[in-house]
Amino acid sequence: MPAALIAFLPGLALGSFVNVVADRVPAGRSVVRPRSACDACGTPISSRDNIPVLSYVLLRGRCRSCGEPIGLRSPVVELVTAVLVAACALVYGLTLDAAIAAFFCCVLVAVSAVDLERFIIPNRIVLPATAVVLVAQTALHPSPEWILAGIGASGFLLVAALAYPAGMGMGDVKLALLLGVMLGRTVPVALMIGMIAALVPAVYLLARHGSAGRKMKIPFGPFLALGGVVTLFAGDAILGAYLEVL
Repeated sequence: MPAALIAFLPGLALGSFVNVVADRVPAGRSVVRPRSACDACGTPISSRDNIPVLSYVLLRGRCRSCGEPIGLRSPVVELVTAVLVAACALVYGLTLDAAIAAFFCCVLVAVSAVDLERFIIPNRIVLPATAVVLVAQTALHPSPEWILAGIGASGFLLVAALAYPAGMGMGDVKLALLLGVMLGRTVPVALMIGMIAALVPAVYLLARHGSAGRKMKIPFGPFLALGGVVTLFAGDAILGAYLEVL
């Protein structure tokens, strides 16, 4: 528990950076400069108004300069990122494995935020992250498991994307590659959880809109990310229970 508490505050700061990545990388902008500013009036955000979560609460979700609402995504991303980073420290301790897991979680949060808003999974985020995770996992735990799992997971979704391009994008295929190189042999659990979770909004849209619901887009990335997070912390237990049933 102390490790998790130590990691929580840095996790909030990482969450703030994840917001910057989600905002700027899809637009091809630098994540370093210029300073963050209000989307409505363009006023640079001061340091006192840039404290993760707390500033949003104190400002009541509005820009200090123009009073326009600040999107709820910012505090949600910061808080989710901090919780996941703390969970990594809790499960893995203050180790390199925890650092890789935390990096993986941050990428999943950024990808999910972008996919929910723009219906894309940027190559500029997921491909460099995949390379970093693959190198790190192979260095810490030398094995072909990571690259083979990545190829297998992305290949599985590639077949699905080719068979039904309207329901699966190439961004999802690349995200599956990241899941595989991080999760190894447990990546099928992540894919299964992601697909099952995605059925919930799909069924809701069909029930509410009928046949028109089939044409409504649902970003699949956040559901794959959910599967990745669950599998990161409980994949071995879930896989073991499944194999026991078989």
